[in-house]
Amino acid sequence: MRPVPSDPVQDEHGLGGVHIKYLRHCPRQLWLYMRGYRPEAGSDLVAFGEAVDDTTFTRRRDIDLGEARIDWVTTGAVVHETKSSRAHSPAHDAQVRHYCLLLERRGVSVRGGVIHYPLTRRTVDVPWNDDARDQAEDTEAEARAVISATTPPERLDRAACRGCSYLDYCWGI
Repeated sequence: MRPVPSDPVQDEHGLGGVHIKYLRHCPRQLWLYMRGYRPEAGSDLVAFGEAVDDTTFTRRRDIDLGEARIDWVTTGAVVHETKSSRAHSPAHDAQVRHYCLLLERRGVSVRGGVIHYPLTRRTVDVPWNDDARDQAEDTEAEARAVISATTPPERLDRAACRGCSYLDYCWGI
């Protein structure tokens, strides 16, 4: 296992979008990821997602915040995130809200976010308001609690693990 380069539990601004996505997908996945277990490199689904990201909205540039990389931000501070899946997920909303929170902490007056699903040509708006800010802060606190735990969270039901690059670790397949 590779060492983790930073400690998001101690660093107030150390959580990126991948941490939030993993938390909402599976807390165990986040816990393992933070301990250096990274099977994503061999995942066909991850490679497909990267290909979709590389071939859609090619005129846009990523916004690198250090701990997070936003797909792009348009005039008026609207966060845009591209997803390779065909289905909307609460994890996607949580990730966009997290990006809005990170930008707001940097003094940007954020209006909200849009999730793009190029395979289905759909978009989903993610509002940014006091409730969304509270949700983003609660999600950060939850992620820090999972990361700082001394034992991994319980694995999910096996059906929820379909397609997960951590499947072999959790289920020994």
